[in-house]
Parts: sequence; structure tokens; C-alpha cells
Amino acid sequence: MSVKLTTKYGAALLAVCVGMAASSGVAFAAKKEPFKPLNDAEFEKAKSMYFQRCAGCHGVLRKGATGKSLEPKPNKAKKSKGTLKLGTKRLEKIIAQGTEGGMNNFDDIFSKEEINLLARYIQMEPPIPPEMPLSLMKERTKQHVALKDYPTKPLHGRNWQNFFVVIERDVGKVAIIDGDKKEVVAHVDTGYAVHVIKATEHSKVGHAKDAGRFWYTMGRDGKMTKIDLWQKPEKMLVAETQVAYDARDVAVSGDGKYVIGGGYWPPHFVIADAVTMEPLKVVSSRGVNVDGEYVNESRVAAIYDTPNETSWLVSMKELGQMWQVDYSDIDNLRIDKMDTAKFLHDGFFDPTGRYFQIAANASNKMVVVDTKDRKLEAMIDTDKLPHPGPGANWNDDKCGPVGGTTHLGVGKVTVWGNDPAKHKDQAWKICYEVDTDGAGVFIRTHPKSKYVWADQTKHPEPAIQQAVKVIDKKTRKVVKTIKLTDKKGYAAVHMEFNKDGSEVWVSIWNRADSLEPNGEIVIFDANTLEEVGRVKGLYAPTGKFNVYNRVNHVT
Repeated sequence: MSVKLTTKYGAALLAVCVGMAASSGVAFAAKKEPFKPLNDAEFEKAKSMYFQRCAGCHGVLRKGATGKSLEPKPNKAKKSKGTLKLGTKRLEKIIAQGTEGGMNNFDDIFSKEEINLLARYIQMEPPIPPEMPLSLMKERTKQHVALKDYPTKPLHGRNWQNFFVVIERDVGKVAIIDGDKKEVVAHVDTGYAVHVIKATEHSKVGHAKDAGRFWYTMGRDGKMTKIDLWQKPEKMLVAETQVAYDARDVAVSGDGKYVIGGGYWPPHFVIADAVTMEPLKVVSSRGVNVDGEYVNESRVAAIYDTPNETSWLVSMKELGQMWQVDYSDIDNLRIDKMDTAKFLHDGFFDPTGRYFQIAANASNKMVVVDTKDRKLEAMIDTDKLPHPGPGANWNDDKCGPVGGTTHLGVGKVTVWGNDPAKHKDQAWKICYEVDTDGAGVFIRTHPKSKYVWADQTKHPEPAIQQAVKVIDKKTRKVVKTIKLTDKKGYAAVHMEFNKDGSEVWVSIWNRADSLEPNGEIVIFDANTLEEVGRVKGLYAPTGKFNVYNRVNHVT
């Protein structure tokens, strides 16, 4: 199998990195195990593989974050022996089989030859990618539909508020699915391996009257696209730009005027005009972390609009800081920096919209920040590598309002109180925990549902990867384990309810890259937990976002 980037932007970054490495004369330390250098073609292929599958956890410069440091030389501060000391055979075994700490096995994604290339590649000094100036971003901004041609009402006659916007990872597309008719409306071109999709949400500070109409995607290649759900299928992609070479998240201001994109590399965030997609302002995220160390690769992870304030929350992964960025005056940008914990990743708001709950993965904590007072509210100790994804809030008979998370490093759902106003004694304390069969990535529920759903995607055993757990809110126990498939290499991932909460949609995706429509979404009755339908013909469907639920903060 060959791994390829699906967009020219990612390929351009790789080409620059390959050239820099080739001209740097990388030297290798003497080792007991003979090292076989990579030729130019091998280096390019290995760099592509690393970019797609490894950089997210280990960093472009391989200094580590959620994953361990993969620097060639030992690093005592990071408790790293160095990849050169581990050697090719040991690294091959780790890549193939995964680790108990939460790293997936990759023997079902990469061939033995590719695993060998990657093991040798990470023993080389990482090339430093280029910066990206505002001028280049503006050059890469395109209007696919003129503003004068934007429709004043939906052109397709469908219930667009019950659309599902679905990431099709492998082909660099987003599928628009009609939630009423269970059919694909369009496959929209986006950046490579879109990580997150956001729309203008209902906000107390004022929101666009057509909130939920425009959706903004962020690709792993930093390509940010704007999708118009009112357009005919062939014209839903209305504009695009590129704000980084490697990126993860995006958010829209509550008034619908601005969109913000966060870069993994270069380490910065960019504020753009939400109408035209023209980049307006670049802000570096480099700085001093909570340990007092300067961090060059300080990546921007999750970004969210604050429902009650004129600001975004921007999480600085390596700094261990939450930045509250006020967009009311972008020429005189106010940024409140809150020291929290490393390494910040995904999060969600409590039901009031005041408190933001985010996982500090490698610190094994859930961090809570108060967006009204712009300060750290609490830190909750959890098990290994909490990862709530878009999260879940519900009411518990004993603890009152609660939030919950799955974990990348252990099969467990942790639940804590999140209502300091009416349940002060339970607030920001663990209420209870539920064991599952394997480590998971996403947890989801709905106010009308009796159940909480959790996936187990990170477990190396296929039978566990392919099943989801359903937890009863009253009994706090797993009431059903649902296996979605037995296809080799496939896993069940990410749950989303439809608009009225009567259905739960779960993705089946192939962990290996594929340019064929090899995935599907399984639809369950939210009350009986029985399968009621499937949407097929999808390309590795991962995250799904129901328009009404996301716009109205339904968790």
C-alpha cells in the first residue's frame, strides 16, 4: 500500500522539507545496529507517512505532546531514550503493534516495508518546515461563488437544519447528508483529512440570522473552506483559503463576521473575514509554557466561540495555556492567557455556556476555565489521556448536571459534576466512572435520550474497535454493547444524534487510507437501540455534525 497526500498543499510542504533535509547533511550516531540511510524517494514517502499519521501526536519537530518525543537523541526532560538508541527493529515493533499507553497499532495500515521506512525516518533529524506569511495566505484565497450569487433562500427544498455534515477523511471531502431522507446530497471538496467543521452558533452576544447555513472546515493541510448549505450541491463550496501547512481547528465568531483557524505549523492562528475568507490577522502562538520553558512548536489545538462573550477560546497545546481572544476589536486584539496544563486537545462547554471543559491529554486532567471571569476554574484528575471529543453533558440523579469523557489510554468513561451554581459540592469533582472494554475517542448524548454512547476506537483488538458501549444515565451501567461490523481493518467511531434526538448515527470507517467509498454510517433508534438504517457510499466517514444540534449547543 502506498500513502499519498490528497492535496497539493501538503505535498508542497513535504517537498520543502525533503529539500531542506537533503541539503543539511544529516549525520547519524554510531550504533550497534547498522543504520541504513533513506534515499530521496524513501525520505519523501516516509515524510508523507509521518505527516499523515504521526505528527498530530508527536509534533512536526517530534518533540512530543500526547505522544512521546521521537527526537533522535536522548532527552532527559521528556524521559526519552532517543530513537537512535532504540534502533530500527525496536521501532518497527512499536509502530506495528502499538503501545499500552494509547498508541494504535499500524500493522493494518502500513506494510512491513513502510513500517521499516518510518522506523528509519524517525531516527533522522527532523527538517524544519517553512513559515507562512499573510501575503501567501491571501494569494491562496479563492472565491468559487461570487457574493452576488449567494441565494436568499435554500435552493434544494430540503430540511437543511437536519443535515449531517460528515468528514470523509481519505479523499479530502465533506459529505452533506439529508437526515430526514437518509441520502447523500453532495460530496464537497475540502482540505486533506478534515479534522473539524464549525458553523456560526446561536450566541447571547448576537448571531447571524442564518446561523448554521455556512460551515467552515479545517484540513490537516491548513486549507480552510466555506460551505453554503443553501446552494445546489454542485455549488456548495463557495470559498477557500490556506492559513497553515498543518492545522486542526476552526471557529466562527458569534456575530458571523470572522472565522479563526489554528495552525500546528506554523504555530499561529489566523483571523479571516467570514464572508470572503480573506485572511486579516496572524498571531504567533509561540511562547513560554507553564513550566517556564520557551516553546517554538506551540501548536493551536481546539478553538471554540464562547456563547456568552465576544471571544474565542484558543487552546495552546504545548504551552498548557488557554487564550481567550476577544474579537470585538481585532485591530487592538485583547488576549487573556490562562495557565492550565499540558497538552490541551478537545473540549466542550457546560450547559450554561460559561465554563469550558477541555482535556489536557498527557497531564491526565480535564481543565475547566471560566469564560466570564477569564480565569482557570478547576482541574480534574482523570485516568490516562482523557479525550471527550465534542463531549457530553447530562443530568445525574445524585450529582446533578455532569459532563463526561472517554480516554485514549484506558477503557473508561469518567463523569464529573459541572454545576457550581446549584450543586456546589459536586462541581468539578468526579461523580462516577464506568469501565468499558477499550480506549475510546468520542462520547455523546442528547437531552431527550436515556443513554450515553461511547466508542472504543483506540483498542488494538478488532472486535472491541468495532463495537460501541451504551450507558444508562440512571443506573450508570453499560446496558448494551453494539458491534457494528466484522470487516477486517474497520472500526466504529463517533456518534451523533439527529435533530429531535430520536436517532443515533455511528460511523464505520477503514483505518487504512482508501480512495474508494468503503465506509458507511449506521443509524440506531435512540430508545430501542435497534438498527433502523444505513447510509452507504461514503469515503472513510469519521466526525458527523448535525446542523441543528451544533448550532444550538445540544450535547
